[in-house]
Amino acid sequence: MAKAATPKIVLSPSRDIPFDKLVLSQSNVRRVKNGVTIEDLANDIERRGLLHGLSVRPEIDADGTETGLFEIPAGGRRYSALAILVKRKRLAKDAPVPCVVKAANDPVLAEEDSLAENSHREPLHPLDEFRGMKLLTDKGEREEAVAAHFRVTPAVVRQRLKLASVSPKLHEVYAAGDMTLDQLMAFTVSDDHARQEQLWKQLDHSINKSPSFIRDKLTEDMVAMSDARVLFVGLDAYLAAGGVAPTRDLFEPDDGGWLTDPALLDRLVAEKLDAEADKIRAEGWKWVEALVDLPYGYDEDCRAIEAVHELPTEADEARIAELRAEADALEDQWAGKSDVPPEVDARVNAIDAELATLSRGRFTYDPEEQARAGVFVGLEADGTLYIDRGYVRPEDEPDEEADEASEVEGEAVSEASGDEPEGEGSHPVAPVSGEAADPISAPSGDDDDDDVIKPLPDRLVAELTAARTVALQDAFAQNPAVAFAAVLHAMVLTTFYQVRTESCLELSVSRVYFPFQAPGLRESAAARAMDERHAGWKARLPKSDKDAWDAIQQLDGADQAALFAHCAAYAVNAQWEPVPKHGGGRVSAHGVARRIQHANVVARAVGFDMVATGWRPTVENYLGRVTKPRILEAVAEGVDPQKAGLIDHLKKGDMANEAERLLADAGWLPEPLRMPDAEPVLPIAQAGSGDENGEALPAFLGEDDDDEDEPDSAYAVAAGAVSAAPPFPSSPPSTARPSAGPFRVAARSPSGRTAFHPHDRRSA
Repeated sequence: MAKAATPKIVLSPSRDIPFDKLVLSQSNVRRVKNGVTIEDLANDIERRGLLHGLSVRPEIDADGTETGLFEIPAGGRRYSALAILVKRKRLAKDAPVPCVVKAANDPVLAEEDSLAENSHREPLHPLDEFRGMKLLTDKGEREEAVAAHFRVTPAVVRQRLKLASVSPKLHEVYAAGDMTLDQLMAFTVSDDHARQEQLWKQLDHSINKSPSFIRDKLTEDMVAMSDARVLFVGLDAYLAAGGVAPTRDLFEPDDGGWLTDPALLDRLVAEKLDAEADKIRAEGWKWVEALVDLPYGYDEDCRAIEAVHELPTEADEARIAELRAEADALEDQWAGKSDVPPEVDARVNAIDAELATLSRGRFTYDPEEQARAGVFVGLEADGTLYIDRGYVRPEDEPDEEADEASEVEGEAVSEASGDEPEGEGSHPVAPVSGEAADPISAPSGDDDDDDVIKPLPDRLVAELTAARTVALQDAFAQNPAVAFAAVLHAMVLTTFYQVRTESCLELSVSRVYFPFQAPGLRESAAARAMDERHAGWKARLPKSDKDAWDAIQQLDGADQAALFAHCAAYAVNAQWEPVPKHGGGRVSAHGVARRIQHANVVARAVGFDMVATGWRPTVENYLGRVTKPRILEAVAEGVDPQKAGLIDHLKKGDMANEAERLLADAGWLPEPLRMPDAEPVLPIAQAGSGDENGEALPAFLGEDDDDEDEPDSAYAVAAGAVSAAPPFPSSPPSTARPSAGPFRVAARSPSGRTAFHPHDRRSA
């Protein structure tokens, strides 16, 4: 039997209907305002005309008769926009409107037509939108005009155009759904299509395809605009020297983008630093050391000279008043305005800087001291100069020994000639060098003039003071409070005053120096904490070292203990250093191993945790400086062996970057930073006590009645539980002087020889 033919559909006819014959239908399902406003739609129709006709049906009365009007179940917003144009007199009341006319008795409900028209819409694919805007700009449309046409901001248009500039091959990947919009946005930071395509191919074998990783890979050879070097030189200077405009990310806050010529930037930084150093050197300094990144401890072994603060002069005050008047005038002129010209903003900043300088007054130095001192110059994170004036290097110190010898020689000549100091309180003094014959062999003959008091012989003075020294040592040993204060005083002198100390204790703190250190160590949290603590104590201590003793005595036990710990901290040395293979060096392998052992003991005692300090393995501090097997070992230990297997095919640079991401929160540490397994360290006593005079002691000096049965060396007990720390050949060498423990506190016997710890067995 033949199949019955399916009737063809017949489309509703279209016709132009006068606007005044159209009315809104109550069958329109759109009730809530959403999206483009009616006003914006009216403006668009005024410019472009009506792009879509209205769907209408004849209006019928109660008797079923057509009234001559037409209801609009689909197209109500367009009708409302046309009504606005009629009201503006931009459209005639009877202007013909293109309409699709459906029968009044159509079997499909008017409400269904309304719902279908608003539901069966599919917005443009973003890629089509990007390309469409690009076509408009290619045909001469300005970005502002395109933005106005599509009712978006010019910034949005620029973003769309940037997306359209990505490699067409990546567009195809995005269109196929194999790339997210966020990933495509990340590729816009580079205009190099070949590099974009290469990176996407590499990501096929990577578990990390995040937008941030893509951005980092595309900008790894660039310098961020937020870099201190860029802020120091300035973008204008960089462009004037031949640099290209920065590459920008229109989708993420990037502080202005990236510069693509690091070599040019470094040259400009060096030239400007040299120029600034010359200006500072012209102040009368002997030397200026200018570095982009001043290392931590840059001022070690240098003596700081004091500056004299001079208040602003009358001329300075007059200039301050002038600048403030100018600043007030500018503020009155531009207050509340958002379009402040750049030159006005720059002038306000210049006024603020000059006012700050003048208000501080001037700092002057003794010309003789300044002539042998120098200045350290570096860059702060915000690109401003860090200037630290007034440091004397050890080799530039005056020869005090020669001066003292000259003074002594003059005194000896004076005494030999019979000259005596005038005034009450004068006493005979012993000669210091080779005046009299040996007192044992010198006769007390009858030739001596009984009326002349001659200086005591050298040897006699030495013998008498030796006896006094032993007696003082005994008394010193019986008074822990004074002993603690004296040791603290000696440590304060070498820590804060950097002078040839006037102390009877043959003891000093030798600060540990790090000739090799990772960039940014000076800016680390621990380094800043040490510097801030040091500055706080320096502000509390007197300017002169001669007043330090009295100042220390005025501190309570807690403050003394805190100051003691701060000074001692600079002597801690937990750094591994290589030992010469053929001997003859200043350190032995055994000595270095014992240093590391004791450092671990101290670390346990203070509850030290390197992870808690914020240290994380990065490409810069570890992963980029070891071999690929080491990187894979770190990921396997810190995260998961399977994760290590996922990156083992990558090139070293990519592997290091991926490992940094995987280990960010793993708490993994390389071997030199780990604490070896060992028995717990004996606790440090915390209960304080007083001496026989009732003087309060620092908490850690308190004695317990049961201490007599304890070993006399906690270190000896604790060190026995610690396995020998292995040397780490990957660590940088150090020029620090050796020590059996991690503390570089040198205690010397009266003979001048170093009094080593009884457990020290360093090789000669």
